[in-house]
Amino acid sequence: MQAAGNPATARPPYRIGKDFARGLVWFRRDLRATDHAALHYALRHCARVWCVFVFDRDILDPLLARGLQADRRVDFIRQSLLELAETLAAAGGGLIVLHDRAETALPALARELEAEAVFANHDYEPAAKARDETVRQALAGQPCAFFSFKDQVVFERDEILTGQGKPFSVFTPYKNAWLRTVQPFDLRPYPVDPYLQALAPVPAAHRNPMPTLDQLGFRTSNLAEIAMPTGTSGARALFEEFTVRMGEYDRRRDYPALRGPSYLSVHLRFGTVSIRTLARAAHEAVLRGGADGTGGTGAAVWLSELIWRDFYFMILHHHSRVAAGAAFHPAYDAIRWQDGDTAERYFRAWCDAATGYPLVDAAMLQIRQSGYMHNRLRMVTASFLVKDLGVDWRRGEQYFADQLNDFDLAANNGGWQWAASTGCDAQPWFRIFNPVTQSERFDPQGRFIRKYLPQLAALPDKYLHAPWTAPGPVLADAGVRLGDNYPRPLVQHDLARKQTLMRYEVVKRAGNEEAAGVED
Repeated sequence: MQAAGNPATARPPYRIGKDFARGLVWFRRDLRATDHAALHYALRHCARVWCVFVFDRDILDPLLARGLQADRRVDFIRQSLLELAETLAAAGGGLIVLHDRAETALPALARELEAEAVFANHDYEPAAKARDETVRQALAGQPCAFFSFKDQVVFERDEILTGQGKPFSVFTPYKNAWLRTVQPFDLRPYPVDPYLQALAPVPAAHRNPMPTLDQLGFRTSNLAEIAMPTGTSGARALFEEFTVRMGEYDRRRDYPALRGPSYLSVHLRFGTVSIRTLARAAHEAVLRGGADGTGGTGAAVWLSELIWRDFYFMILHHHSRVAAGAAFHPAYDAIRWQDGDTAERYFRAWCDAATGYPLVDAAMLQIRQSGYMHNRLRMVTASFLVKDLGVDWRRGEQYFADQLNDFDLAANNGGWQWAASTGCDAQPWFRIFNPVTQSERFDPQGRFIRKYLPQLAALPDKYLHAPWTAPGPVLADAGVRLGDNYPRPLVQHDLARKQTLMRYEVVKRAGNEEAAGVED
């Protein structure tokens, strides 16, 4: 076990075996009862173990203040907790659920239960690390130890370093080092079932029903309407369905109208599935070479996406300033973005799916209606906001943070800084996505566009990606009235591209990059 903070100050001295009479497992981003590091160690080292989840007001109250009363993520968490509580109860335990400030509620509960140790899994976000340090210090005075464990990544912090012992800032060398380092031991599950006899039932004072959304201050979301699977069972069903098409991931993942992704990102975000389960399946399929149709190139590309996740967590750990809105490369903070009424009008049109570029608008409707956006479209919409509209990437980052079911600070910040060319291993600032070309390439028959923009459904494929190029009679036959039932383009891409190259000149003058301008 590893105690958070300084192990030398932990009291009393800890030994292998049942070191504690009473322990408490604090669930956070790990809403499952299998392959769970903190639960594994608590059950092994404590005679009796209670489990708790806190609906943390320090997290939820700001969501309510931003008007997110129907937040799908809170609904997802609650549904997943219902399943987790049932699983723990069936094993002889249960789940204590609190609605309070975690940094005060956790020490209070530990004191009430006379717990000698609290077990949790690492969180890497700056605010979460500060919260955990506050909890650790409060527990130490009781006295009660606080142990935390690596669980939501395969490799963390300083486990993958350059030959000079420094953190990587470019992904491909990091991935290569990750692949050289990983062993079956790193992907092994943490067994829980053999130790479940240590689970303790919920004390009478805490045998309350799961808080309703209304009691938490939220409204029912459209989670059921969009048929999002929740909990461990939902993650398992999605994973089993994906394994049979993993081998095609590389060929299908960029096309939003196809069932290409795993759709497991929200489950990774809230830990209803273990990263080790997914990475082990992908790694084993790569080693098999796809002989059984489940691996090969598709598995290798999917594994690479999982490694990107580790990479961004590592970046956040070593460069926590990015969480406060700083560009990874400080020179890019000198860029002057659109401001005033123009910036507000452009940003609002982007949010409202009213840019006049069908692929961008369809993607923005997808995120608004479902809380999900296809990864290719995340790149396209982000590039459009930053490099066509000239709006500060931080505004888009916050919008995605509010909308995405799978919002994760590390990945969201990394993705936006990639699109804005301000981040580590980002696309060069002079590489600018053409939204029409992207549309023609990745939604050639317009299946995705027509799903979200039915007012354009009757347009021929030739004009669907750029309706303003269609002759008047074609528009009339299709029932499309530009400026009425579908907007005209907010900006002209060619002109916007030139303005972007000028905007980024400050970076070029600083000697960061040379370019004539590349369009994709």
